[in-house]
Amino acid sequence: MTQGSQQDAPFVAQCAATGATVTTSTANEVVAFYRRRQRLLDTDIEWVSAEHRAVSQAPESDDVAYVLRELDDDFERGVPLGILAAAMSKQGRTVGDTLADVYDLRMAGSLWEPRSDYLRPV
Repeated sequence: MTQGSQQDAPFVAQCAATGATVTTSTANEVVAFYRRRQRLLDTDIEWVSAEHRAVSQAPESDDVAYVLRELDDDFERGVPLGILAAAMSKQGRTVGDTLADVYDLRMAGSLWEPRSDYLRPV
């Protein structure tokens, strides 16, 4: 993960409290940035840009489970959590909002993780 120019990578997010940005080539690195910031500052992360075909084609819905089901066909080994969070940002959702919804779905048995930070609907 690098912090720097938005031209460096397709995923850019910003800390709501400090304005610190992260620019990276993978959406899951934004989730890792969120987790570090959350532990240190109890703050959230907002997407600035997410240049990925799955994000741009994701349905505009507040229903995380629906968006996950729609994205699932595009990812053979599970939907990256960061891609789901980026897709949900189209509805104004922060990374923290999406992770809270994912937790609820996981506890309800509506999704599973074939590997860490990759999701599949049940």
